[in-house]
Amino acid sequence: MAYRNPTPTVDIIIELSDRPHRPIVLIERQNEPFGWAIPGGFVDYGELLEVAAIREAKEEVSLDVKLVEQFCVYSDPRRDPRQHTISIVFIAIATGEPKAADDAKSLQIFQPWEIPENLCFDHGRILQDYWSYRHHGIRPRLGL
Repeated sequence: MAYRNPTPTVDIIIELSDRPHRPIVLIERQNEPFGWAIPGGFVDYGELLEVAAIREAKEEVSLDVKLVEQFCVYSDPRRDPRQHTISIVFIAIATGEPKAADDAKSLQIFQPWEIPENLCFDHGRILQDYWSYRHHGIRPRLGL
């Protein structure tokens, strides 16, 4: 019998703590699906989630991040058109000037009031949940 399991991923909401209003970094994806996304990627076999988050942040936006907390888990089988993934989302802080690397075609720093509409995956929902948590202390509700 063959088993098909979801693939674990991490996404890192990176707040730039050395700038007014702590804006976040989003990447423009170089590969399909195209659009804007929260930095992140696949967890390697044998890798801790926290290590994967720190590695992906460094690979995609060239920043050394400090993980603040594990925010939420998103597991809708339709969240990634390529395959069933489960994303563990972290909130992190960083300072300095991010630079696009690895799978990032480009990047941009965004304030809460200027988030682009063409977000990939379920990153629109994740960011809505994040802003609600950041500004009102309201944690996301289970998606059942």
